[in-house]
Amino acid sequence: MELFYAAGTDGRFVRLDAEESGHCVKVLRHRAGDEIHVIDGAGTKYTCRLTDDNPRGAEAEVLQAEPGWGSHPYRLTVGCCPTKNNERFEWFVEKATELGVDVIAPLIGERSERKVYKTERAHRIALSATKQSLKAALPDIAEPESVQAFLEAPREGLKLIAYCFEEDEAPRVSIQKALADYPGSEITVLIGPEGDFSPKEARLALANGYLPIHLGASRLRTETAALTAVEAVYLHFISG
Repeated sequence: MELFYAAGTDGRFVRLDAEESGHCVKVLRHRAGDEIHVIDGAGTKYTCRLTDDNPRGAEAEVLQAEPGWGSHPYRLTVGCCPTKNNERFEWFVEKATELGVDVIAPLIGERSERKVYKTERAHRIALSATKQSLKAALPDIAEPESVQAFLEAPREGLKLIAYCFEEDEAPRVSIQKALADYPGSEITVLIGPEGDFSPKEARLALANGYLPIHLGASRLRTETAALTAVEAVYLHFISG
């Protein structure tokens, strides 16, 4: 199924931007009268009839709307420190979107090697992955903030942090057990940078109700750990 993206609709018509219009008309050669499928990024898929095949501003009439199309039965926020190699973090954004994530929050920690992160490419990668994986909801790529600011913000639901605590300081449980013991569906997972969270950040997480978890015995790269957490949540809910 070919999917196109249009941010917002009045319920009767959708208008594609120049990039989506060019792909629809020039590349895929759709013409007025053709049926196309459009997502709004907020969770609804529209079956439409193309009424204007302008390659710089195509328009289509809405025939049917399907709210919640391709949705998942949980709400997942992943706070993750971008890696020094930007391609690794972008790989995480792509794969996490394919599985199912609602918010990706780039964080700058005390030990982060990357202190500046621009979100433009991540937005484009997430949109492409959303369409490829047949979803109508586009994950929110938040603007970067400090780990401290993220931890101090009020959050509902289950809050998890992957960190190498000493067992006598804060015993860790597996992410699978943490999910099994939680009856809700609102989840936040925190993944640190290559140098891990600082002890100060870890103590702040505990003070704000974060549960220490581990992701298994293997030592994982930042982006691998973040994706492993997303996959654990995905598998927990779709197999349950």
